[in-house]
Amino acid sequence: MAHLLIFDALNLIRRLHAALGKQPLDATALLLATQQRLLNTVHGILNEVRPSHVIAVFDGEQPSWRHSIYPDYKLGRTPMPEELQQGMEQLQATLWQCGVDSLLTAGDEADDLIATLSHQLTQRHQQVTLISTDKGFCQLLPSGLQIRDYFNRRWLDQEFVLSQYGIKAEQLVDYWALSGVSGSHIKGVAGIGAKSATALLQEFGSLEQILAQQGEEHRLVKRVQEQAAAAQLAQTLVRLRLDIPLGFNLKAIRYSPPADASPR
Repeated sequence: MAHLLIFDALNLIRRLHAALGKQPLDATALLLATQQRLLNTVHGILNEVRPSHVIAVFDGEQPSWRHSIYPDYKLGRTPMPEELQQGMEQLQATLWQCGVDSLLTAGDEADDLIATLSHQLTQRHQQVTLISTDKGFCQLLPSGLQIRDYFNRRWLDQEFVLSQYGIKAEQLVDYWALSGVSGSHIKGVAGIGAKSATALLQEFGSLEQILAQQGEEHRLVKRVQEQAAAAQLAQTLVRLRLDIPLGFNLKAIRYSPPADASPR
């Protein structure tokens, strides 16, 4: 059975860079230190997981489809540090040095590319492990995806979702549709926070069922129904796409350790 290892590349790189940024380094030295830390980290993960296939997925540089339907998407998010932006080719070369190719397309977000690639394999009952701290991927857990939070040394699994949100992974898209996602500037339903979203989904099961209630005097249900369009827009924005054209097959990303594949 194939075992695909996916690196959420910018998630990993930006966290390594931020941790090193606490040291007194200039921009050039910080980029070099990030490259070295990336090299060592990826080698360590590869040696631990021992995948049959591997890929690192990056965001495209152009606005995604989400911006076209919601121009305020990710408004106000802290931009990537300039030295990282300018050093991206060097960082991708570092991954290649580890035997890891990079996937990115102009107008697609890494999240959708990862979701599509993962879905294609889990549908065929292949094993897929994602290295990321992004909880948004937990919506893919029902398909069989395994998510490893490398920095906190934990699995983002169904048990984690239940303890963190009080609901099942299958309900996460509706949870974020109700509560919003502040980091992406997705507003959800005004007046519905995390606790209210959890309570509603525990009682009614889904956004669809909440909107279908008739003659309901429940204050929060009425609030959601009054803002149905906002909830449905948020639902569309947070749901990861599973149909992005990838343009390659699994053979192209088979992992073959380079001859000099030991960390320095």
